[in-house]
Amino acid sequence: MDKFPDQKRAVQYLYPPIDPFDQRTLAVGQGHQVYMEQCGNPDGIPVVVLHGGPGGGCSPSMRRYFDPSKYRVILFDQRGCGRSKPHASVTDNTTWHLVADIEMIRRELGIDTWVVFGGSWGATLSLIYAQTHPDAVRNLVLRGVFLATKAELDWFYGGGAGKFWPEVWQRFVSLIPEDERDDLIKAYNRRLFSGDLQMEQRYGRAWAAWENALASIHSSGGSHEGPAEYARAFSRLENHYFTNSAFLEFDGQILAQMKRIEHIPGVIVQGRYDMICPPTSAYALAERWPVSELKMVRNAGHALSEPGISAELVRAMDKIGAQV
Repeated sequence: MDKFPDQKRAVQYLYPPIDPFDQRTLAVGQGHQVYMEQCGNPDGIPVVVLHGGPGGGCSPSMRRYFDPSKYRVILFDQRGCGRSKPHASVTDNTTWHLVADIEMIRRELGIDTWVVFGGSWGATLSLIYAQTHPDAVRNLVLRGVFLATKAELDWFYGGGAGKFWPEVWQRFVSLIPEDERDDLIKAYNRRLFSGDLQMEQRYGRAWAAWENALASIHSSGGSHEGPAEYARAFSRLENHYFTNSAFLEFDGQILAQMKRIEHIPGVIVQGRYDMICPPTSAYALAERWPVSELKMVRNAGHALSEPGISAELVRAMDKIGAQV
C-alpha cells in the first residue's frame, strides 16, 4: 500500500521528533566556529543535511525526514548562520569555504561515504560538494533545485516572479529609487552593508519578506516578519552570495560539470509551481543526470514543509534505507 495515500496529510508521516546524541562546535578555520549535531542511530547510514539560504540554518524539523533507526543524521549551521559564529559574518564565507567545511565534518566524524540531502541553496551546495568530492557521496537527495545561474537570479530579482505577484513585487521594489532598479541585488547590497543598523534591518526585512511570501503554494502574498536581526543576518548572507554569483567560476558551471557525478544515484523532488526556483532547473539537471529520478510534485511550491514535497522526500529516504 502507498505510504502516502493522501498528500494533504503527508506531514503526519514525518518521523517523530528526535533529540541529538551529539552537539558540538567545530573550528573550521579563518576564525569560524560551526555548530554541528548528530541524531538517530550512531551506527546507521550517514546522511548530511544542507540547509537553504544562503543564510538559513538547521531546525529540529529537518531531523524528521529520516528513519531514526536506520540513519545517522548530521546537521550543521553553515558559516555565519544559526548557532555558528561569528554570526552573520561574510568574511571568509564563500561556497568553497562551505565545501571545505562539509569535508572537514565528514573526516572529523570518520565517515567514508554519506548521503547528501539538501534543498534550495542546500541543493546547490550538495551538487557542488559532490562534484568536488564525488568519492565521498553515495546518494544525493535534492529539493527545489537552484543551480546558481544568472537566469535564475534574473527570474527572481529581475521581475520574472514579480509578474505572478505584482503587489508583492511592488513592495520589494518600491524601497529602491527608480534609477537603481536595473540591478536590485546590487541596490539592496548597498543598503544591507551600509553600516547603518536601522537601514540594514529595514532592507533585510524587505529582502527576506519577498522570498518568504512566495515560498508556499498556499501563500496569499503576506509575509510574517521575524526578528529584525534574524532578517538582517539572513539577507546579508544571501545577498553576499548572490552578488558574487555563488563564487562559481562561470555561469552554468553546475550543469557543465555533471559528468563528474553522473554515476551517483539521485532523487530530485521539485514543486510544479515553485516560484523561487522554477522547475526548468530541476528538469535540466535530470536531463544531464542519467541515474537520477525526477519527482515533479503537483500542487506544490518551494517550501520543504509542502505536504507533497515532504511525502516524496521521506519516501526517497525510506527507499535508500531499505536497500541496505
